[in-house]
Amino acid sequence: MTLLSTATLTSQLVNRILAIKPLSDLAKHQARSMMIKRAESIGVYWREEVKQLRSRGTEAEFAPAWEAELAQIQAVDLSYPDYYLRSFHAYEQGNLSWDAAMEVEVAAYAVHARLWQDAGAKGDAKLRQSYHTLLQQHIANPPQTILDVGCGVGMSTVALQSVYPQAHITGVDLSPYFLAIAQYRSSLLPSPSSPTWLHAPAEATKLPNAAFDLVSAHLVFHELPQVAAIEILQEARRLLRPGGHFALMDMNPNSEVYAKMPPYILTLLKSTEPYLDEYFALDLETALWDAGFAKPIVFCNSSRHRTVIAQVR
Repeated sequence: MTLLSTATLTSQLVNRILAIKPLSDLAKHQARSMMIKRAESIGVYWREEVKQLRSRGTEAEFAPAWEAELAQIQAVDLSYPDYYLRSFHAYEQGNLSWDAAMEVEVAAYAVHARLWQDAGAKGDAKLRQSYHTLLQQHIANPPQTILDVGCGVGMSTVALQSVYPQAHITGVDLSPYFLAIAQYRSSLLPSPSSPTWLHAPAEATKLPNAAFDLVSAHLVFHELPQVAAIEILQEARRLLRPGGHFALMDMNPNSEVYAKMPPYILTLLKSTEPYLDEYFALDLETALWDAGFAKPIVFCNSSRHRTVIAQVR
């Protein structure tokens, strides 16, 4: 039996296990516990960091200013697509909660701590830098306008701003909770330029045609069903100027790490990523071509991640 067929059978078995809700809930609990333990083993004190963010350095358990941030950023007439209302990352309400938003950053440090030997808490920054290096090497003219789709709490957006300080950057996300934190975090930065934050679906932003030089998607596509992923590629094409680029950095479906992943670990992973099978099965090159892009260039930028860059055709 080949490695691919073994991995497929394992994945199917995991899917059957996760279809049983008590087992799915247990897997989510275990996945979350493992992430917290890993974070604290590398000096990222998960609970304390989240407590500080919730209180914003005050004596309050939950700073009232957060609700004001939320009201300021939230598009009240927005209808959430069904795929976004599922449980994500062990949160029953998915990304539509303060808990999910306030734990994104510490979770990223934990997840990426082991990408490189002894990277620890710096693994996340190293992963982002590997992506940015490829952008700089393969996009000849520095983009002046950038859209960061699925920007979350703004970690990817602020990192792009540091690479392209002259650019005007817009971060778009479906979670107003994430965006409230992004807005707060960016307000504390000394940078003279600050990103713009937009509460909207990445597949229907309502932004003007041909308004951007680069559309970037950082660790977003593995969280999407194929229909939404394809719609986002089509929206990216609409938003890009002639000669513009779409760039994606995400999990690499061809990585041996996933093919050889032990069933227990794969169960924990898939319990928090409901669309992982759809992402791994997506023919991204064909989807990009159909959306109006040229043949993409693809790079492995970690043992588990790939960067894909495609120019408008």
